[in-house]
Amino acid sequence: MGKLVYSMITSLDGYAVAAEGDLGHGADDEEVHTFVNDVFGGVRTFLYGRRMYETMVFWETAHADPDHPPFVVEYARGWQDADKVVYSTTLTSVSSARTRIERTFDPAAVRRLKEESEHDLSVDGPTLAAQAIAAGLVDEYHLFVTTSVVGGGTRFFPDGVRLDLDLVEERSFGSGVVYARYRTR
Repeated sequence: MGKLVYSMITSLDGYAVAAEGDLGHGADDEEVHTFVNDVFGGVRTFLYGRRMYETMVFWETAHADPDHPPFVVEYARGWQDADKVVYSTTLTSVSSARTRIERTFDPAAVRRLKEESEHDLSVDGPTLAAQAIAAGLVDEYHLFVTTSVVGGGTRFFPDGVRLDLDLVEERSFGSGVVYARYRTR
């Protein structure tokens, strides 16, 4: 059975999407990116909302740019090899292989995906993750916290949710990014 992992880069004040600008420095660091490649190399299914999919589809062709370093190409290859499920009522087509559109987020269907999978799954994007969290589907939370305070936006954890988690791993990087992995109790 696969675990459902929710992971994102966050600001120091807990936002996964900044109201203005980006989330700050550090996430594009080679050391951080190489670590991400190692941690998420076992993920074989990504669950996305439309906006997150439109951001991540960059990886479909990232390997073809000769200026990208090997750690970027490695991530691109892993992403291309994984299945992608995009939950959207407005998206009419996808521009990546191994990708399908679902019109609604069905917790029972995601539960079956987890049960039938030999590999981990990832839910990406705070809006879709909020639905998975509310349904009790998320097994682990991986936060990559930058050194910036952005003052607003969309929070990593949705409002109105109480979770008691166990810290199972932490690491800091030279860029100032701090990684924390929590498991659901």
